[in-house]
Amino acid sequence: MKIGDIALAVVLAAVAVVSSAALHNMTTVDRPIDLLGFALAAGTGLVLAARQRWPEATLAANVAVLTTYLWLTYPYGPVMFTFSVATYTVGRHLPLNRAATATLIALAVEVTHLFVHPASASGLYGLIPASGFAIIPLAVGVMVRVNREAAERARAEAIRERVSDERLRVAQEVHDVVGHGLAAIKMQADIALHLLAKKPEQAEIALKAISETSTGALDELRATLTVVRGRAPVPGLNLLPELTDRMSHAGVEVRLNVVGTQRALPAAVDLAGYRIVQESLTNVLKHSPVKRATVKVSYSDDAVDIAVSNPANGVSAGDGFGIPGMRERVTALGGQFSAGPTADGLFEVRAAIPAKGDA
Repeated sequence: MKIGDIALAVVLAAVAVVSSAALHNMTTVDRPIDLLGFALAAGTGLVLAARQRWPEATLAANVAVLTTYLWLTYPYGPVMFTFSVATYTVGRHLPLNRAATATLIALAVEVTHLFVHPASASGLYGLIPASGFAIIPLAVGVMVRVNREAAERARAEAIRERVSDERLRVAQEVHDVVGHGLAAIKMQADIALHLLAKKPEQAEIALKAISETSTGALDELRATLTVVRGRAPVPGLNLLPELTDRMSHAGVEVRLNVVGTQRALPAAVDLAGYRIVQESLTNVLKHSPVKRATVKVSYSDDAVDIAVSNPANGVSAGDGFGIPGMRERVTALGGQFSAGPTADGLFEVRAAIPAKGDA
């Protein structure tokens, strides 16, 4: 039993007893209230203490006690509201069919007092107030239940959407990390295979670069998964020197240019900027015949602008999730994104991301 239900039951029992005592002095038609009447009046309220745990049993107990009270012709009054609370409860906690059936049976039992109670209205007129004490609370209970179930479904759907969005985000993070690492490893492996027979000492350098790149990629993948679990900071633009250094070892000559005062950015903006540079350089490594790129990061008061360019020479953005993933990152943050050839023979990825305030 819940504390709130017990408290409500005690209050309704007290109101029923006090009102019955007061009505005893106001009418001569009903049976004078006595100890049995007080006990029955209190019982109509006290049985409601278990209403949420056993709605149907509570309604049955309330009807049994209330009908006995009325059959003995004790006075009407607030004691009738205990019946309303019981019917509201079955409407609130039971399916409509069960709630309606239980209420109709209870009402059929309760109205039998109309045949014996001297203060009741005659004929169909007596059914109107008796039905009102049952049907209206039942309808209110059903509406409350339906509304809360709809709200719960909406919350569940929102949770499913958040989970789906989180899965997509994790997939994008893993794609960026693994794709970057594998592209660099493949490039170094091709170099090693080419040099192994003719210049084994240089092949050894390429193999060492593969080892370093794979170690870095695994470390970043672990860090990404740790971020998902909420236990580590996300990578950001402050790590661009390390990124460009890794790309240089993989065979891409990278020039990094920072314009403006570098400052702390919101975590989502910082991560998006880093991933854009990482994916752009990976595309250069994978698709461009000229392994050379320029990275420009410009800080302003309310935004950060990123531009990654390289000689076009037939380079394409490649297929897959790279360019669409970058565009989605930027637009999700309210920024602008473009990728394509420029008039001066470069292929350029450009992103402008709003970044008001500090992280």
